[in-house]
Amino acid sequence: MSRYSIEEFVNNTKQQEKGEGLFEIETPRVLEINLNGQVWSKAGAMVSYRGNIKFEREGILEHGLGKMFKKALTGEGTSLMKATGNGKLYLADQGKKISILNLQNESIFVNGNDLLAFEPSISWDIKLMRRVAGMLSGGLFNVRLEGTGMAAITSHYEPLTLLVSKDNPVYTDPNATVAWSGNLQPEFVTDISLKTFLGRGSGESIQMKFSGDGFVVVQPYEEVYYAPQS
Repeated sequence: MSRYSIEEFVNNTKQQEKGEGLFEIETPRVLEINLNGQVWSKAGAMVSYRGNIKFEREGILEHGLGKMFKKALTGEGTSLMKATGNGKLYLADQGKKISILNLQNESIFVNGNDLLAFEPSISWDIKLMRRVAGMLSGGLFNVRLEGTGMAAITSHYEPLTLLVSKDNPVYTDPNATVAWSGNLQPEFVTDISLKTFLGRGSGESIQMKFSGDGFVVVQPYEEVYYAPQS
């Protein structure tokens, strides 16, 4: 095999059978789902599939009126796609790094932009961040996942998990916050003195404060940006 040949390229990049179960990290930025039934994924995340798989965008009333109203308020930020059938489904989201979480009767909050896929055995609900609705553009909502099953989340570059304790709270930039443990309830705080250093158009530095016992996941990237104030 000659160097840089097409054969070498194909061998180095071809799909591998890893036998890891329903969710597999095919590459750090492509999720393989060995589908035999149903799964929920972020709308528009499908990059390829093989087999007999049917795709449907979630119906208006599929998850009840309450979630429909929340989705309207969040601008369809968590629009989902239902994949049903048998085959291999490949998902990706803007080249972001993928992490798989196997929930065992546990709960976790995920930024709405960073939820890639989850099993139907996991229940979910949208939580709005009303206090910062006038200060941030996008990223105003998160999704609470709870139950037992697989979920896949994304992050720009490698995620960092910070442990939170009662005597050592953690402060994060909302735009860089990916997920946090389901028992934590973040508080939004502002620090006008930081505006000179951060150069925010909003005139305020908005931070998420996590107190208690748990963890918070951040990424070295700002997912969304502050909205200009009139």
